[in-house]
Amino acid sequence: MNLIKKIVVIGPESTGKSTLSSQLAEEHNTLWVPEYAREYLLKHGMKYSYDDLLTIARNQIAMEERYEQELMERIESEKGSGATPPVLFVDTNMYVMQVWCEFVFGKCHTWVLEQIAQRKYDMYLLCNPDLPWVKDELREYPDLESRLKLYYIYKEMMTDQSVPWHEIKGDYDHRFTSAIQAVKNFF
Repeated sequence: MNLIKKIVVIGPESTGKSTLSSQLAEEHNTLWVPEYAREYLLKHGMKYSYDDLLTIARNQIAMEERYEQELMERIESEKGSGATPPVLFVDTNMYVMQVWCEFVFGKCHTWVLEQIAQRKYDMYLLCNPDLPWVKDELREYPDLESRLKLYYIYKEMMTDQSVPWHEIKGDYDHRFTSAIQAVKNFF
């Protein structure tokens, strides 16, 4: 049994996933796993291929495992001083990679689908695209129509799986408050 509870923050781009993950980690005095794709695309550029997405997916999993190991080491050194189980917040998982592959290329790597089936998470926070669009050199879909289409793909994924999930919407303050309450209710 894993001592660490893993909560994934997912949703379309420019919905505050990284901000929320960072805030929640700070609130819970824990770690959060950044989205590896940002690092990769900043280094290699936006002209990515289908195979690049598999590289990104593999590195996302490796990063998640490193952060999970780091948190386990922290728990061991502190000898479980808290009453609630330690939590690792994960900004982006293989569901995001599946949506990205299928939305852009119309297909998904088998390895990504296998990871979805194998990896276990304890809760999802699904970010609604109701925040204003924030321009970023790595973002591809500034139009609300695409963002909503992507959101509904994620929402359907959430309803088709058994892990508890909570929708996060509103301004940044409301998102944070709502996420804190969702996590509190989970524990």
